[in-house]
Amino acid sequence: MYSLRIIFVVVLFLCLSCKTERPKDFQQNYSASVASEFTGDLAYETTAFVEQYWRVVGNTGFNNSIFKIEEQLKKAGFVNEANAKPIDLLTYRIEKRPLERPTWEPVNAIVKIKNEEFPLLEFSSNRNMIALNSFSTPEKGVLAEVIYIEDLKTLKDFDVHGKIVFAEASPALLIRNGVLDAGALGIVTYNNPDYLQPEKNTTSIQFRSIPYNARQESWAIALSYQAKERLKTKLAQGKVELFVNIQTKFYPSEELTIVADIKGAKHPNERLVFSAHVQEPGANDNATGVGLALEMASLTAQLIKTKRLKLDRTLTFLWGDEIVSTQRYVEEDSVRAKSIKYGISLDMVGENTEITGGTFLIEKMPDPSAIWTRGKDQHTDWGGQKLTLEDMRPHYLNDFLISQFEAQGKRANWKVKTNPYEGGSDHVPFLKNNIPSVLFWHFTDQFYHTDNDRLDKVAKSTLKNVGTAALISAYTLLNADEHTAKNIIEILETAALNRLNDELIQSQIAIENGATLDSQLEIIQAWEDWCLKAIESTADMISQKVFLKQNISESKKRIKSISDNIIEKLKN
Repeated sequence: MYSLRIIFVVVLFLCLSCKTERPKDFQQNYSASVASEFTGDLAYETTAFVEQYWRVVGNTGFNNSIFKIEEQLKKAGFVNEANAKPIDLLTYRIEKRPLERPTWEPVNAIVKIKNEEFPLLEFSSNRNMIALNSFSTPEKGVLAEVIYIEDLKTLKDFDVHGKIVFAEASPALLIRNGVLDAGALGIVTYNNPDYLQPEKNTTSIQFRSIPYNARQESWAIALSYQAKERLKTKLAQGKVELFVNIQTKFYPSEELTIVADIKGAKHPNERLVFSAHVQEPGANDNATGVGLALEMASLTAQLIKTKRLKLDRTLTFLWGDEIVSTQRYVEEDSVRAKSIKYGISLDMVGENTEITGGTFLIEKMPDPSAIWTRGKDQHTDWGGQKLTLEDMRPHYLNDFLISQFEAQGKRANWKVKTNPYEGGSDHVPFLKNNIPSVLFWHFTDQFYHTDNDRLDKVAKSTLKNVGTAALISAYTLLNADEHTAKNIIEILETAALNRLNDELIQSQIAIENGATLDSQLEIIQAWEDWCLKAIESTADMISQKVFLKQNISESKKRIKSISDNIIEKLKN
């Protein structure tokens, strides 16, 4: 058995042999100018505009959000590409593509229990109650008996024809089980996950969707915890009839994506892309991403125009349909794809964490913590699929961004954490195309995807912190030179040594608890390999890679030495 004293001595020895603190912020000029001028005001105002709409690609709220972005970009000095001159550094375009299916938007809805005065739900207070792709009921609504299906396996035993089916499952699952094919009039469901704290947030409804089906003109209602309990109590007393009136719109439309470029002076074909998806009905998710990207673009334009900032490489902002627009941007132009050096997703970036309970997170590129999740590395309640060594993406972006955000955290007394790769947002298309990419977000959020994700859950101070750190990081990368690369090597080396020390402690604990030595050596060696390759990746910041050769080599030797030392300690 290893004693805590032995663990402490080993860690102390290793720590004394290396630097244990990250190098100080080496871009003080960026920090000062951005921190003093990034207020969060425009981000917050834009969030307030966007969050008033239930947004899905092609509908009124989505398109109005795009046009609001365009309006502000023009004010900031961006010129439509169609009218731009070669000397214009600030340009934008709106890409338009016809939708294969009609877009959708909710208008109104009410659900009442027969002979009861107060509605079970109404759209004015629960705007997520109508499942996406639901059709309208007849103009005067429908009145029908409710059938509660406790176990979907017994669905075939019920006569649901002309009735409303109620189940504690997703509406899509009910449809897959044939409830509409059996003649059900409509669906009422409840399935809020535990992390939403439904017994506390009793009126929350997490938005749901059903497959588009013009033939059946199906509809579904999602219930809050409060409404679910009330309906079940009534059903326990006998037969229940529900009155349901739903008004929605389907209409032909087009998909809009807006792209803004701030052209680099030296290497315009190399770029960093910030993406923010417009669809989804919430404030934090993702009106905050939309607003933050807009203030970041506007402030950068101001700094460029007043000659306080010059970018060597191009800074791009993209607003559109989550994953769809980003994937198209990455894949539809192979030449442009080769120029993308980094992709960063802005998703749920403005939370008032005292209310939501969420923490600001940098979701890292795939590293060994997504295989061996332990110690300070923990998945969120959103969850992640376990990766393999073949999925690893060693790169300097992870630890560089962490260092910059931690510096902002110290300046502003703001909490910054990380989580292993989980996927599910605009960083995925970049990574799938071997482009370094991370996600900026918050989780766990007790109002995630619910109709209680409103403006009162947004904090201007968070928008300021995320925007400030994001721009400092972006400017540093876009103007990266030999000096920058060498500083980032120092950051990576410090991070690697701290990581290996942390993994030593975790491996010693694991061995005490019965893990094999071989299993722990595999973890240490995986981290060693990741860190060494991340150091090597810094060479992509400059064209004359020979200037970094010695720094990279010496740093790798020090990391390898510590790793070998740890392996020997574990073996002995």
